[in-house]
Amino acid sequence: MLTTHNLTKRYGGRTAVDGLTMELPRGVVAGFIGPNGAGKTTTMAMLLGLVRPTAGEGTVLGRSLSHPERYVSRVGALLEGPALWPSLTGHENLQVLARLGGHDPRRVPEVLRLVGLADRGGDRFGTYSLGMKQRLGIAAALLGEPELLILDEPTNGLDPAGMSDMRDLISRLAAEDRSVLVSSHLLGELEQVCDWLLIIEQGRLAYAGPAGEFATRSGAELVLFPAEQADLERLATVVANEGLAAERAGDHLVVPLGERDPRLAAATVNRAAANAGLLLAELRIDRPTLESTYLRMIEGEPA
Repeated sequence: MLTTHNLTKRYGGRTAVDGLTMELPRGVVAGFIGPNGAGKTTTMAMLLGLVRPTAGEGTVLGRSLSHPERYVSRVGALLEGPALWPSLTGHENLQVLARLGGHDPRRVPEVLRLVGLADRGGDRFGTYSLGMKQRLGIAAALLGEPELLILDEPTNGLDPAGMSDMRDLISRLAAEDRSVLVSSHLLGELEQVCDWLLIIEQGRLAYAGPAGEFATRSGAELVLFPAEQADLERLATVVANEGLAAERAGDHLVVPLGERDPRLAAATVNRAAANAGLLLAELRIDRPTLESTYLRMIEGEPA
């Protein structure tokens, strides 16, 4: 579906993308993650033929990046928000874009329906909310029935309801047998829709693979609150006797589990505490999230 090998982009003395080698399988929703300035937008622009690489190579839909004209008709994209005509209706905007792009104008009602704007296509673009504008931008990207959809920060600036709508839309689009590459700094949102991750840092690949495998690399933790603070040290000793290392965190203990089964470990610790006459006010399992694992990685902690 998409590959790069040593892809590099320099602007004078600044390297925006540095020898990026990655692969995107067909049929996934891939989250493209990295801090601001990591090279995400530049990479997307090179994939779309908008920016010429300084070095390296790659393919999109089996075609070389050197000849984007051979594949861009099969790729839809929304980069940095839609720039459409505010005085035209949503329907009229898409009609103009369809003609300019050589797409069938009869697709316009269908893409409006796909993005949930079928009943607002007759309203002027300038009256749309930010979320509606983003969805119309995606509708424009769908006019050519793309096999690959590239979205750069599609939830940027949206309220919670708008983010939920966008999340549902991305899931629906992916269900129609197309691959989606979406960048966002809202990792909690990506976690709910992505099954593949591409993480870059300082223009280089830091991780590529299934989202579920990345989020569980650091393992779950037990969090223990004794009913009496005076029992904290005794509780740590009980945990240690079960072969687990407890870390004190204020008024509670945190027990990293590594590869151990979280439910079994929780039951073992709970039973051991009861046998020692210790009452637990709270015992819970904290499972790693995409965000917590990512933050550990960029802070240099083992993940």
